Amino acid sequence: MKITAVRIFHVLPRWTFVAVDTDAGLTGYGEPVVEGQSLVVEAAVRHYAEYLVGKDPLEIERHWQVMYRGNFYRGGAVAVSAISGLEHALWDIKGKFYGAPVHEMLGGRLRDRMRMYGHGRGKSDEDFVAAALRAKQHGLTAIKIGIDGPARDVESLDYVDRQVRRLAAVREAVGPEFDIAVDMHGRTTPATAKRIIAKFEPYHPLWIEEPCLPENVEAMRDIAASTTVPIAAGERRFTKWEFRDLIERRAVSVVQPDLCHAGGILESKKIAAMAEAHYMSLAPHNPLGPISLAACLQLDACTPNFLIQEHPSIDDGSDLGIGLLTEPFEMHEGFIDVPRGPGLGIQPDEDRFIERGYAGDWRSPVYVHEDGSHGDW
Repeated sequence: MKITAVRIFHVLPRWTFVAVDTDAGLTGYGEPVVEGQSLVVEAAVRHYAEYLVGKDPLEIERHWQVMYRGNFYRGGAVAVSAISGLEHALWDIKGKFYGAPVHEMLGGRLRDRMRMYGHGRGKSDEDFVAAALRAKQHGLTAIKIGIDGPARDVESLDYVDRQVRRLAAVREAVGPEFDIAVDMHGRTTPATAKRIIAKFEPYHPLWIEEPCLPENVEAMRDIAASTTVPIAAGERRFTKWEFRDLIERRAVSVVQPDLCHAGGILESKKIAAMAEAHYMSLAPHNPLGPISLAACLQLDACTPNFLIQEHPSIDDGSDLGIGLLTEPFEMHEGFIDVPRGPGLGIQPDEDRFIERGYAGDWRSPVYVHEDGSHGDW
């Protein structure tokens, strides 16, 4: 069996999918994207496709090593995200070839279903409370909310108190049995993050995500040591080499590789094993589409230290594949059952990809402080 073609689809709202075709009639699907840089990643996918066409798709580790190590310059968001989406597709083909789900080829499932959490968005405390209550109505038992941006290097008492009031309002609305994660999105400096997290502690967040930009592991470690709240990060780390310091320096309690960015399914399985050895939990990052979710669920099913899975669209279910997969994922009581189909366990509808296609030109928001300087989104 040989790879014959690699095809790319840009799909609203901001997703990029890849299809890898073979001469055996099998097609695998993946999700290679960097949010806001889809066209750049597309160019990288086409670069790697020149190597892949004509190769045996079953030799996944060989191809991963060549794509990653075959260049003098390694790593980075664009290159590793392109490799990640292609790796999803190769696993999808392999599973279809052998008639087995990916998790069966990675040791077999050790749970029957995966707990999910949703996103809460809004401009006011009332918006966030309403989102949390809708999540409960959908059967979810956890939600993630964010803090305001941009944030100055050292923020005011008013700013700090506004973030605390938001968490307090959501906690009062949902009660103690419902989990609330808080994503600080790397918007704050360590100094401001410590002040905010100290005031968050009475409301028992599930975790605090990216309390500062994650490049400085020592800064992350310092924040983690200053609080009883679990710290989570990983969406902006790539491959096991970048996760090593985060894990070994105990800068986090919850590791969040994004399977569309970190290197794919098997690379994230290796990262999860490193975290397991340090008694850390795994919560794969996923603000993207249904193919990303499919890859995550395969990893979740066979990973001992899995905690909970991100599910961004609590209202329309688009990331569950509604309108894009012939059989979308279904949630019951806040859980998704382990997929039983071969490969990623999904069948995308390419006609719907085309119907919802766009130019791939979505851009990340840009924040500006009151003095005109750039603020982190």
